[in-house]
Amino acid sequence: QVQLVESGGGLVQPGGPLRLSCAASERTSRYAMGWFRQAPGKEREFVAAISWSGYSTRYADSVKGRFTISRDNAKNTVYLQMNTLKPDDTAVYYCAANPSLSTIASMTNNYWGQGTQVTVSS
Repeated sequence: QVQLVESGGGLVQPGGPLRLSCAASERTSRYAMGWFRQAPGKEREFVAAISWSGYSTRYADSVKGRFTISRDNAKNTVYLQMNTLKPDDTAVYYCAANPSLSTIASMTNNYWGQGTQVTVSS
């Protein structure tokens, strides 16, 4: 059972940066990892994902060019660097793990963290 713990959320002004981290309880070097978010009253949505090697990444159109996903397999940690944040980015952000990069975005058989709140407001 993979356990995931997110950190790094908080309050940030529009246009500012924030970096989220997700630490795994065990080796996830063979898992695709991803970030999702859920705003109040909305469904959870895909944000970004990265292959086990780090070679392949995928992003939602709404965050392309602003967010960067990366991973450090030696530390069992995945990151989400968020730049030029907008109020619409306000949500609870969830880390996920899945054996396959091709299925992680569908949320099928994902392992989930508990989430971390990101609020973008002046």
